[in-house]
Amino acid sequence: MNKKTEQPGMTLIVKTITRLTVGLILLYGIYIVTHGHLSPGGGFPGGVIIALSFIHLMLAFGKDLALRKLSRGAAAFFESFGAIMFLTIGLLGVVGGYFFLNFVLKGRPFNLFSAGIIPLCNIAICLKVGAGLFAVFVALIFLKITVKRE
Repeated sequence: MNKKTEQPGMTLIVKTITRLTVGLILLYGIYIVTHGHLSPGGGFPGGVIIALSFIHLMLAFGKDLALRKLSRGAAAFFESFGAIMFLTIGLLGVVGGYFFLNFVLKGRPFNLFSAGIIPLCNIAICLKVGAGLFAVFVALIFLKITVKRE
């Protein structure tokens, strides 16, 4: 096959499996974030799983497709927004008396909306971690830093 007609990415089998699984991986990451106050999980592991769904796209189809789905500018925006959101949640508690005071009604135990500000903090951490991990991976791709096998 000629270099000019060769498509970026991996083989047809890897691309097909990626098409089938990347949505499920993204959905599982969202589930981990939204249910992190009820079960093991939360913002950090959910953010890592969401970032890995975009990294999976990048590995299978090449960097151009992944950057069309989530550009470097969008990743920088989401990372900054996550940090600002987390800081805002913390500072809104100061109005009530101390840092990270729960200002949201708690609801009933074991319901999805039962943990006050914890789900909001999980979402903020997810944005920060997910976008940051994706940005680090993109930076490594653009800098062409590779690990030599010995």
